[in-house]
Amino acid sequence: MANSIGKSLICALGALFLLSSTLASSDAPFIVAHKKATLNRLKSGAERITVSIDIYNQGFSTAYDVSLTDDSWSKDVFNTVTGNTSKSWERLDAGSVVSHSFELESREKTLFYGTPAVITYRVPTKAALQEAYTTPILPLDILADRPPEKKFEWRLLAKYGSLISVISIVVLFIYLLATPSKSGAAKGSKKKR
Repeated sequence: MANSIGKSLICALGALFLLSSTLASSDAPFIVAHKKATLNRLKSGAERITVSIDIYNQGFSTAYDVSLTDDSWSKDVFNTVTGNTSKSWERLDAGSVVSHSFELESREKTLFYGTPAVITYRVPTKAALQEAYTTPILPLDILADRPPEKKFEWRLLAKYGSLISVISIVVLFIYLLATPSKSGAAKGSKKKR
């Protein structure tokens, strides 16, 4: 009894595995999208956010009527500087990548939690539109009080660089003259015959 249940369970798992592998290798697009945002503080007291979204078709067929919509940016907080938060492409071939970017500006100090952008596309074998989502972004601390970054002073290098290099060459030369070499010390310690 237990033996027949075990055999039927193994057969059912095998059939499920074969079914899932045929569905996984079917001729359909598979959309993967990555969204990232970078902050850049402006001297005018505003912060500029550059958003870029990369859409990859990792499937085996073309996706048609691909449309990207990113409505997570509130009009009360963000002003669009360049680009649009939505974009459409006629087709996205298998194995190809498309990118979209836009810039926003904010003058309001806030901690912003963005939502993933929505990608809709059409598959020729299905009547309904398919949806995919981008990766979410980390919370953006807009106009946060950050400690000043320690930047390398190129002016000091330009002003004192030649002096430092001459002094280091002289010190290295004196060090080489003052320290005996090991091969010379070994020759001096041998007894003369």
